[in-house]
Amino acid sequence: MVFKIVTLGCKLNFAESSALGKVLLDRGHRRAKPGEEADLCIVNTCSVTDTADHKDRQAIHRIKRENPHARVIVTGCYARLKPDEIARMAEVDHVVPKREDVFQHAWSKDDRTRCFLKVQDGCDYFCTYCTIPFARGRSRNPRIKEVVAQAREALASGAKEIVLTGVNIGDFGKSTGETFIDLLRALDALEDAVQPDGLPAYRVRISSCEPNLLSDEVIDFVAQSRHFAPHFHIPLQSGSNEVLRIMHRRYTRELFKERVEHILSVMPNAFIGVDCMVGVRGETNEYWEDYLRFISALPVAQLHVFTYSERANTRMLKMDLEVIPTHERERRSKLLHAVSQMKTEAFYQAHRGEESVVLWESSQKTVDGQRLMYGFTENYIKVSAPYDKLKTNTFEKIIL
Repeated sequence: MVFKIVTLGCKLNFAESSALGKVLLDRGHRRAKPGEEADLCIVNTCSVTDTADHKDRQAIHRIKRENPHARVIVTGCYARLKPDEIARMAEVDHVVPKREDVFQHAWSKDDRTRCFLKVQDGCDYFCTYCTIPFARGRSRNPRIKEVVAQAREALASGAKEIVLTGVNIGDFGKSTGETFIDLLRALDALEDAVQPDGLPAYRVRISSCEPNLLSDEVIDFVAQSRHFAPHFHIPLQSGSNEVLRIMHRRYTRELFKERVEHILSVMPNAFIGVDCMVGVRGETNEYWEDYLRFISALPVAQLHVFTYSERANTRMLKMDLEVIPTHERERRSKLLHAVSQMKTEAFYQAHRGEESVVLWESSQKTVDGQRLMYGFTENYIKVSAPYDKLKTNTFEKIIL
């Protein structure tokens, strides 16, 4: 068969789609070429918000329109949460929800450079606004030796950067009796630290990790490790302790601030990204203003802003809380996006003139008649240079 896979949502979904594609290729099928009609189309969906559900439906409509004779299979989180809704769509032939009782290995490359390695799945937290535990199941993970084997496979395939992905990766080890820090130590020891030219053999990034699980031990290990990048992504969700309590988050903003300060004390050049949600039920004007003051003063590099949308079967819908109007949610979102832009610009400016190591990617773009290539430094600063095919998927020391 000729197949296409359309993936929406997080990097975890992309890793799982890649694993599915490998299975199909191993069985003798092939990917559709650009513009070629497929026999089989698989849509791997996201369902983190109502907007995500809408994008899923749009993708299903589009894939069938472009491949009118194909069989369409829908999988992913939307398929787990709302299988009947999807099954009623005329374009869909089969709905195949993800299994939530086993760990399914997966890794993918977004190009020849970066590998997204799945190390954990599911979540046991059941925050009041979130459907992920219903879509992904309970927290589970493979054994460290299995992750190491997949990481070695990725490096052997040419990847130079490994990004650890999962739903709640700081919870790693819960289902196997191992620990997250032991996983990091094993991944730091895959190959020699540097090549003869003094550049790294590979590097590893930690994706989103809950602040209560991002221990000082983990932070200190990254600071002195051979391969881990000084880059953290930490979910805050709200800068108001009252709203954090409503959300059933497992930390206070004081703990979050301590984590940020500790990172910067041992890695002054670290990039810290923060997940922020606005407009949840119970986020009164007073709580919102308190939240805005807190996040504005926090020395982080970027905010990843989500606008709250009501999700069926979540506990927040059963709580007697003030409902924030849609227009006000949007206003708050725009404010945080503006704060984020200022923080990122300030972070870039603060590191101008420093020596750094960039990993050049295959992505390219023509700007003002010049062909440029792009890459990221260890602390996630995006840089560009005149395109040079020989530099693709290589490390280079530069001055920012």
